[in-house]
Amino acid sequence: MTTANEQLLEELRPRAFAIAYRMLGSVAEAEDVVQEALLRVHNALEAGEQIDSPRAYVATITTRLAIDELRSARVRRETYVGEWLPEPIVVDDREEPARQAEMADSLSLAFLVLLENLSPEQRAALLLHDVFDYDYDEIAQIIGKSEDNARQLAVRARRHVDQGKPRFEASKEKREELAGRFFAAAEEGEMDALEALLSEDVVLKGDGGGKAPALAHSLHGRQRVARTIGAWAKTGWLLPGLTIRSVEVNGQPGALFLDGDGAVISAMELDIAEGQIQGINSVVNPDKLGHLGRVADAWALLDQLKDQKRQDRRSGLSR
Repeated sequence: MTTANEQLLEELRPRAFAIAYRMLGSVAEAEDVVQEALLRVHNALEAGEQIDSPRAYVATITTRLAIDELRSARVRRETYVGEWLPEPIVVDDREEPARQAEMADSLSLAFLVLLENLSPEQRAALLLHDVFDYDYDEIAQIIGKSEDNARQLAVRARRHVDQGKPRFEASKEKREELAGRFFAAAEEGEMDALEALLSEDVVLKGDGGGKAPALAHSLHGRQRVARTIGAWAKTGWLLPGLTIRSVEVNGQPGALFLDGDGAVISAMELDIAEGQIQGINSVVNPDKLGHLGRVADAWALLDQLKDQKRQDRRSGLSR
């Protein structure tokens, strides 16, 4: 039988994860922080400590743990191979359904990448105020600063973020319709239709972490991105048994790419605004896909494609 304390901890988990994930951009690191935060709440309750607001209590512990974790995570990211993108979330059912649409923009990969340029305290102040609706006096207590300092941290962070803040199409239906046309055009090799869906300054990013084939650097511009997507469609996207499953990735339209055995190859997110695709983010690093299911060996699949091409050439020569 579930005890009252256990039920409370489960009720606190979604908000704790929402804060930790946006702070860290990592599902695995966020889950570790949440587990530690809930353990501390559990221990406090078991010790008979009076907690007036469990939500504020867990938010404080989660934020402080995330700040500490973010400092060590940044050291690791300095030596990261290639582009760094957050771990993608396909179904974020740990948050209240009513808040999912409202908070979708703060989940986007583009927004989380932008937060990487903030200090841990700036990131916390901005997220707690602008996303989670905490007052500055509450934020000050959470991060151990004065109220004026908390406000200044958020103001500086907001000033930086507003300069590069991604734009998103307001209508979910329009985003999904355009995403469907994008994947259809790519699969069918319709380059003119594909280019028409991309903004002039579209950006394509790929994160392989040195552990899967990916772009070494981001690509900019409609023609370069369209050519690259077209090349992917002629190679990897034509892998026998490949399935492209339309899903929401971090609150934005996207897709999961699965091999013939249903293992995850990559997750792709599309940033859509003003009727065009502004950004494409593709995560193929297997370390960032494990929470989505069994992960495919992308290098082995690439070798399989090369072998298939060689066989096709031999077959053509023998005719």
